[in-house]
Amino acid sequence: MADRKQRKRDQSAPRDAQGAQDAPETETEAERRRRRAHFLRELHEAKALRDRVQPRRARAARMRQVMRMRTFRW
Repeated sequence: MADRKQRKRDQSAPRDAQGAQDAPETETEAERRRRRAHFLRELHEAKALRDRVQPRRARAARMRQVMRMRTFRW
């Protein structure tokens, strides 16, 4: 069990280091915001498509969200 956790940590470490190297250092705030906006638009579009294709699952998810909001405490 502990060996499996250690392997996961070992596998994720190089990927994190590589990801940091791949990111451009001179990326401006505007470029980051533009990429983020594009990503969020595509994500919203994909969620809308999934809701249209699977209406029963979408309805159940909405019901769960409503229940979660009802039981949420400020």
